[in-house]
Amino acid sequence: MSNKKISNVVIAIAMEAEAAPLIEHLSLELKESFFSPKSPFLAYQGTHESCNLTVITNGKDKVHGTGVDNVGTTPAALATYLALEKLDTDEDKVDLLINAGTCGGFKRKGAEVGDVFLTTAVANHDRRIQIPGFTEYGIGNISSVSVQNLATELNAKLGVCTTGNSLDAHNIDEHHMLENDASVKDMEAAAIAWSCELHDTPHFGVKVVTDIVDGDKPTHDEFMENLGTAAKSLQEALPKVVEYICGKHHDEL
Repeated sequence: MSNKKISNVVIAIAMEAEAAPLIEHLSLELKESFFSPKSPFLAYQGTHESCNLTVITNGKDKVHGTGVDNVGTTPAALATYLALEKLDTDEDKVDLLINAGTCGGFKRKGAEVGDVFLTTAVANHDRRIQIPGFTEYGIGNISSVSVQNLATELNAKLGVCTTGNSLDAHNIDEHHMLENDASVKDMEAAAIAWSCELHDTPHFGVKVVTDIVDGDKPTHDEFMENLGTAAKSLQEALPKVVEYICGKHHDEL
């Protein structure tokens, strides 16, 4: 890991509504030529304190014609990979990638709606490949950069984020989420981390809880009910994260 101070940061956010408050708060500008015109992805850039910032979102679905946000692992991995490939140069490599967004939380891990979690690691719970060697690949456990000091500064919680491509969770998913020792659940983190590892880019997630996975309410109902509360928590946390990390070394996080 580089010993230089953090000055070039990418923030990957799946949904445009989640990204909009940060983009407005930091007065970031849309860079229309950042991604290929064939892709749905969007990039916004600017500076804050001592940092060059790039916020990327997955854009809207064009392939299926729904116009909804491109959530899930496929667009997340591809957008992250392309962004890092474009930004990484010998002179100014990306120092840190932050994956920000909403998530489900586990009450057995102390999660409550609106809580901010910083990831210690990520893994997959829906890539079940019962073949020697492929089992570990499917789980895909990847450690996040340590952010203990940041968690203390934000009064945030720490834990593993488990990733899958469905909003709900069936019994077999729940078994694997427990095996992953998950505190929170999302649809992108493990894919984003995978792309970061290919570029040797340190990374961690900032996740705000919208629903309780092991609670008694249907996930989709609780998600929609609490999305506003979680979005507000994310809106408050992200500028503080940016201000804290800029100009620090990785081992100070």
